[in-house]
Amino acid sequence: MKKLMIILGFILATAAVAQPQPVAAYNFGDFRSETLATKAWGALAEEDIEAVLAYTNKCIELYAEQAAKMQASLKGYAEGPDQEIFSYWALNDVATSLFIQGEAYRKVGMKDEALVAYQKIIDNYSYGQTWDPKGWFWKPTEAAKEKIAMIKSGSNLDFGDYTSSFMTVQAWKSLDVSDYESVKAYTNKVIEMYDDQAKKMQASLTEYAWETKEKIFSYWALNDVGTSLFIQGEALKRQGKNAEAKQIFERLVNDYYYAQCWDPKGWFWKPAEGAQQALDELSES
Repeated sequence: MKKLMIILGFILATAAVAQPQPVAAYNFGDFRSETLATKAWGALAEEDIEAVLAYTNKCIELYAEQAAKMQASLKGYAEGPDQEIFSYWALNDVATSLFIQGEAYRKVGMKDEALVAYQKIIDNYSYGQTWDPKGWFWKPTEAAKEKIAMIKSGSNLDFGDYTSSFMTVQAWKSLDVSDYESVKAYTNKVIEMYDDQAKKMQASLTEYAWETKEKIFSYWALNDVGTSLFIQGEALKRQGKNAEAKQIFERLVNDYYYAQCWDPKGWFWKPAEGAQQALDELSES
């Protein structure tokens, strides 16, 4: 009897060891591609790569076939009203999910896996577009090409989610450590991506926005392009490239006069006024 109990105990212990380890359960919500992509963005922000892979792989698993059909129906990027571009929802969200997946891999140093994810966008879903909640679309394919070039060149530049606010903060950080090449890269990218929107916002104003903090922030493109030009001009001035600095400061004053820059201490200042002061100093030197 004692021997039987020992054997039984051994069997039970072995069975317990053999049980698969519990895996994290992820809430896929309503399983829509938009929901999965949104959850993936959130997981990326929290640097939870396992959650990123769970959400992005589920989106790709469910919608890759439909995305491929939409890709095949196009000969270029969908254009027109937002709803026309949104109608290619599967293509947009699968391309976006692959980009998020590539970013997650890149952030943890899994460069080969990141390159594969980015290349899949270029090869299979090149006409996908990603909606920015601020009100516009950007192109994961173009971003993927930049990421691939950065990885292969060994660059440490990080454009993050390509929002103007993120890249402007990166430009400030680069200026603080006198990394002028990175300043140029970040500010040029902000200007390249948001210049048209910034000009529209500038044209809509006859004075500085002032009613509320939220109202001022609503001119985000104008604010960040203007701030990026100020940073770029300041970087050139510090390098002794006065003629180039003057051109940048003059562009800011002439084209983005109503831009405002948020100071984390709790107030806004006006880049154009800072640029004019810099121009006065440069003229005296």
